[in-house]
Amino acid sequence: MTFNFKRIDHIQLAAPKGSEEIARNFFMDLLGFTEVEKPEELKKRGGVWFAFGKCQIHIGIEEPFTPAKKAHPAFEVVNIEALEEHLTKNGVSLVKDNNLPGAKRFYVSDPFGNRLEILEWI
Repeated sequence: MTFNFKRIDHIQLAAPKGSEEIARNFFMDLLGFTEVEKPEELKKRGGVWFAFGKCQIHIGIEEPFTPAKKAHPAFEVVNIEALEEHLTKNGVSLVKDNNLPGAKRFYVSDPFGNRLEILEWI
């Protein structure tokens, strides 16, 4: 049997019930992602989907909810300093990390406590 992985289709992060508007405020309004309409059959489960380029982030409802503190998606950006300034100006706490050779990076938490890595290769 021969097969190949093509790409990651989406990343799913968990959030507590009723948090869709909070997710929209963070991922759309603050980070600039676009909302993707969920298929009708999946809408009843709650949650919300976002995209940037060909990548999608699915925010799924999980009860009981526990944020991912260690496991995380990593987002490569252009002009990490501008994003850092934008997030800081909007009250988002971040933790800088200089331990990855060849990259500038920091970590933030989404509104639900899930860890997100932001990096720029230099």
